[in-house]
Amino acid sequence: MTSAPPEASATDPRRGTLIAWLVAAAFFMENLDATVITTAVPAMAQSFGVAPAALAIGISAYLLALAVFIPVSGWVADRFGPRHVFAGAVLVFTLASVACGLAQSLPTFVMARIAQGIGGALMVPVGRLVVLRSTPKSGLVKAIATITWPGLAAPVLGPPLGGWIASTWSWHWIFFLNVPLGAVALLLALRWIDDAPGRQRPFDARGFVASGAGLAALMYGLDLLSHSRIDWLQAGAFIGAGAVALGYAVWHLRRTPHPLVDLSVLGVQTFRVSVLGGSLFRIAISSAPFLLPLMFQLAFGFSMVASGFMMLALFAGNLGMKPATSWVMRRLGFRGTLVANGLLVALGFAACAALSADTPLALMAAVMVFCGMCRSMQFTAFNTLAFCDTTPAQTSGATTLFSMFQQLSAGIGIAFGAIALSVAERFTGHAGHPGAIDFRIALGLVTLLALVALIDAVRLPRDAGSRVSGHPTRAA
Repeated sequence: MTSAPPEASATDPRRGTLIAWLVAAAFFMENLDATVITTAVPAMAQSFGVAPAALAIGISAYLLALAVFIPVSGWVADRFGPRHVFAGAVLVFTLASVACGLAQSLPTFVMARIAQGIGGALMVPVGRLVVLRSTPKSGLVKAIATITWPGLAAPVLGPPLGGWIASTWSWHWIFFLNVPLGAVALLLALRWIDDAPGRQRPFDARGFVASGAGLAALMYGLDLLSHSRIDWLQAGAFIGAGAVALGYAVWHLRRTPHPLVDLSVLGVQTFRVSVLGGSLFRIAISSAPFLLPLMFQLAFGFSMVASGFMMLALFAGNLGMKPATSWVMRRLGFRGTLVANGLLVALGFAACAALSADTPLALMAAVMVFCGMCRSMQFTAFNTLAFCDTTPAQTSGATTLFSMFQQLSAGIGIAFGAIALSVAERFTGHAGHPGAIDFRIALGLVTLLALVALIDAVRLPRDAGSRVSGHPTRAA
């Protein structure tokens, strides 16, 4: 049985829009839970009777479960149908959230977090697959813009929201709030999403073990690099083991007749640019929610509330840019948008590096809004570009592979921010006590990375993705 063509719902654009918003809400719920407990750790540790540092395993377990099970999402969606898998993933995630909130001990909490991660691992790529199949190419920019904002908003809103919920009510409500959201999402998924199982193929157990183990080891090693005290030997060992396992996974997936993840989609230039050059950009962007709050609090002496206000300005910029994304891409095309806006992204990082404790708050907020607008535009452009030229047969593999790169980029981004700050501290001799100059150096390194990410975009043809962007091209 073949998968339904992406243009299947072109006659009902309203339904496609509703599905995009449904998937965006599910994405937000999943992305939020990756960071929302960070500020509630002390209260949770007291409840479980353990040291706060022990709660790090609750964050790691969630991220590792995501990394292990994302590769299998495409096969599961093809085997059982995206409607059943997406609805099932929402149900698992919601029930696991209840288990997290009811947990009375750390081991129970960790098991519930693993279950949450499994639900999230299936929810994200399968949700994106559902959107792609229910949206015509002409509506892809708006659909991708809709499902992009959770990845931008959740890391910014998660920590302050978790701290507010834990202090106002109790940490348990961080997870219980997922219940009404999950219930509504489940009912709407069963009502709106069509079921169209894809190409049936044998399960690639070797590919699953190799890719899952590689991603888990790599993500855990990157997580170790984000800690305040870095064990370089242990982190290096996990990263090295993960790289070896992933190298073997790639070798296997290219040779087996029924690969768990179809790597042939990397032969499509627009997809390749989105996941390779786009990953460098996502790494740079993912460092911002790590570096900026630290700079505001440690270097500028801001309170958590004032720091949170600045991050909300970044979020406001993210949302404010959404209505203009389609217009910009029609005017400039994908290449023009990625290059011009990419330079603005780098300029935004440079502007952040130039801030000081004496900078007027209004100007700081304006810089944050500007950065949020630019990074939102670039995220949407890269994310849409990935699926401009993929065929219906490649859609399942493309969404799985894209999700794997996106998950890795997020982990590497936090690690890159931590390493950049550590390098700056060693250079200035401020080890353990970073000042404004340390954050300027770190953000300068992030600026350079954002510029390097533009190399792939410059090489794109002028008419790349034109049937999706609507950008007119001159006849040869």
